[in-house]
Amino acid sequence: MTEFETVARLDELEPGSLACARVGDEDVALARIGDEVYALQGHCIHLQGPLCEGRLDGHVLSCPWHGWQYDVRTGENEFDRAIKLETYPVQIEDGEVKVAI
Repeated sequence: MTEFETVARLDELEPGSLACARVGDEDVALARIGDEVYALQGHCIHLQGPLCEGRLDGHVLSCPWHGWQYDVRTGENEFDRAIKLETYPVQIEDGEVKVAI
Protein backbone atom coordinates (compact mmCIF):
# COMPACT_ATOMS: atom_id res chain seq x y z
CA MET A 1 0.00 0.00 0.00
CA THR A 2 1.26 3.49 -0.92
CA GLU A 3 1.99 5.77 2.04
CA PHE A 4 1.15 9.44 1.54
CA GLU A 5 3.05 12.04 3.55
CA THR A 6 1.82 15.59 4.17
CA VAL A 7 4.27 18.05 2.62
CA ALA A 8 2.37 21.38 2.57
CA ARG A 9 -0.96 23.09 2.98
CA LEU A 10 -2.70 23.92 -0.29
CA ASP A 11 -3.26 27.53 0.79
CA GLU A 12 0.54 27.92 1.19
CA LEU A 13 1.06 27.19 -2.53
CA GLU A 14 0.06 30.03 -4.81
CA PRO A 15 -1.37 28.99 -8.21
CA GLY A 16 1.44 29.09 -10.79
CA SER A 17 4.14 28.59 -8.15
CA LEU A 18 6.80 26.05 -7.27
CA ALA A 19 7.81 24.80 -3.82
CA CYS A 20 10.43 22.50 -2.33
CA ALA A 21 9.45 19.51 -0.20
CA ARG A 22 11.07 16.46 1.32
CA VAL A 23 9.40 13.03 1.35
CA GLY A 24 11.44 10.46 3.22
CA ASP A 25 14.93 10.74 1.73
CA GLU A 26 13.75 12.35 -1.52
CA ASP A 27 13.78 16.02 -2.54
CA VAL A 28 10.55 16.82 -4.38
CA ALA A 29 9.47 19.79 -6.48
CA LEU A 30 5.81 20.76 -6.11
CA ALA A 31 4.06 22.67 -8.89
CA ARG A 32 0.62 24.17 -8.37
CA ILE A 33 -1.44 24.87 -11.46
CA GLY A 34 -4.93 26.08 -10.60
CA ASP A 35 -6.26 23.66 -8.01
CA GLU A 36 -3.95 20.83 -9.14
CA VAL A 37 -0.61 20.06 -7.51
CA TYR A 38 2.05 17.96 -9.23
CA ALA A 39 5.08 16.36 -7.57
CA LEU A 40 8.32 15.56 -9.41
CA GLN A 41 11.82 14.55 -8.48
CA GLY A 42 13.56 17.56 -7.03
CA HIS A 43 16.65 17.72 -9.24
CA CYS A 44 17.14 18.12 -12.98
CA ILE A 45 18.46 15.11 -14.89
CA HIS A 46 21.07 17.30 -16.63
CA LEU A 47 23.30 18.55 -13.78
CA GLN A 48 21.05 18.14 -10.72
CA GLY A 49 19.77 21.74 -10.65
CA PRO A 50 17.12 22.38 -7.95
CA LEU A 51 13.84 22.26 -9.89
CA CYS A 52 11.79 23.85 -7.11
CA GLU A 53 13.83 27.03 -7.72
CA GLY A 54 13.02 26.99 -11.44
CA ARG A 55 10.35 28.78 -13.46
CA LEU A 56 6.83 27.53 -14.15
CA ASP A 57 5.11 28.59 -17.37
CA GLY A 58 1.78 26.82 -17.73
CA HIS A 59 2.61 23.12 -17.36
CA VAL A 60 6.29 23.60 -18.27
CA LEU A 61 8.92 23.68 -15.54
CA SER A 62 12.32 25.13 -16.50
CA CYS A 63 15.45 24.24 -14.54
CA PRO A 64 17.07 27.37 -13.05
CA TRP A 65 20.59 26.31 -14.02
CA HIS A 66 20.50 25.52 -17.74
CA GLY A 67 16.86 25.82 -18.75
CA TRP A 68 16.01 22.16 -19.33
CA GLN A 69 12.23 21.98 -19.57
CA TYR A 70 9.81 19.35 -18.31
CA ASP A 71 6.03 18.85 -18.41
CA VAL A 72 4.97 18.69 -14.74
CA ARG A 73 2.04 16.40 -15.60
CA THR A 74 4.20 13.65 -17.08
CA GLY A 75 7.81 14.48 -16.16
CA GLU A 76 8.76 14.33 -19.85
CA ASN A 77 11.49 16.59 -21.19
CA GLU A 78 10.05 19.08 -23.67
CA PHE A 79 12.79 18.47 -26.28
CA ASP A 80 13.40 14.73 -25.89
CA ARG A 81 10.41 12.72 -24.60
CA ALA A 82 12.74 9.78 -23.88
CA ILE A 83 14.18 11.81 -20.99
CA LYS A 84 11.78 11.76 -18.08
CA LEU A 85 11.70 12.89 -14.45
CA GLU A 86 10.12 10.73 -11.78
CA THR A 87 6.61 11.89 -10.94
CA TYR A 88 4.80 11.05 -7.72
CA PRO A 89 1.13 10.65 -6.82
CA VAL A 90 -0.47 13.60 -5.02
CA GLN A 91 -3.59 13.70 -2.86
CA ILE A 92 -5.23 16.80 -1.43
CA GLU A 93 -7.25 16.10 1.71
CA ASP A 94 -8.68 18.69 4.10
CA GLY A 95 -6.42 21.36 2.59
CA GLU A 96 -3.26 19.26 3.02
CA VAL A 97 -1.04 18.30 0.08
CA LYS A 98 0.16 14.71 0.41
CA VAL A 99 2.77 12.97 -1.74
CA ALA A 100 3.72 9.30 -2.01
CA ILE A 101 7.15 8.09 -3.13
